[in-house]
Amino acid sequence: MLRSAMLSLGVLALGGCAGLASWETGERTVYNGKKAAPAAEAPARPERPVGADDHLVQRGDTVYAIAFRNNLDFRELARWNGIGSDYLIRPGQVLRLKPPPPAPRPRFTEGDVETTAAPEADVAPVKSEPITADTPPPPLEPPGAVVVDTAGFQWTWPTNGTVARGYEPAQGNKGLDFTGSVGQPVFAAAPGRVVYSGNALKGYGELIIIKHDEVHLSAYGYNRQRHVKEGDVVTTGQPIGEMGLGPENKPLLHFEIRERGKPVNPVGFLPAKSKPAAKPG
Repeated sequence: MLRSAMLSLGVLALGGCAGLASWETGERTVYNGKKAAPAAEAPARPERPVGADDHLVQRGDTVYAIAFRNNLDFRELARWNGIGSDYLIRPGQVLRLKPPPPAPRPRFTEGDVETTAAPEADVAPVKSEPITADTPPPPLEPPGAVVVDTAGFQWTWPTNGTVARGYEPAQGNKGLDFTGSVGQPVFAAAPGRVVYSGNALKGYGELIIIKHDEVHLSAYGYNRQRHVKEGDVVTTGQPIGEMGLGPENKPLLHFEIRERGKPVNPVGFLPAKSKPAAKPG
């Protein structure tokens, strides 16, 4: 009987230890056959101190997304930070969100008189010559670049829902909010190239941003699913996602048009014959 009792105690002890048993799988620790949640990725280490007017680039950031978040023209953001035409950025890079201060003009001393270099005279813009049959072709785009011809494109409504809230920038709404049914198609409002497809921008859920030309972007927020990825070329009316749930847990598509980085009223771009009446504020 004593031997049997000792064996029972041993089994209980082993069972208690098994409840805490763990081993490494190479990626994460496993407890009782279940994988633990992966550890949160450490934030990027900044290459220099981050000021109030700076942005620390994190994994998944793009120039377009950073400019969109801060109501900036992506071209100006790139120019202020010396970013090339490929718009490549890296985690840990610190981007200024305002133009750099002008460089001081050189000062010259002539005897006892100190003078300042005169400002550069304005140069008249060079008039472009009309293109003729003898005009040499423009240089080719670098390999892998996608050229999207949006000359004369027409806009269409991004979904078949109704407008629940109109363009009210003073109240914080920078576009149109559409209602409908969860899962209904979301369409590209104009042809272009997808420059962002993700969920890193707070306040937009699953977001898609399309670049239509060097001036216009459109954005589609709170998708349930995104059917396009960055770099995809889309056509007007092409399904790019599905309507999801907004902050109030109701079906919602938030749609914006940006012009040189600034939100504009989409109603001025969309077809007049299909304009639904916006809900009064």
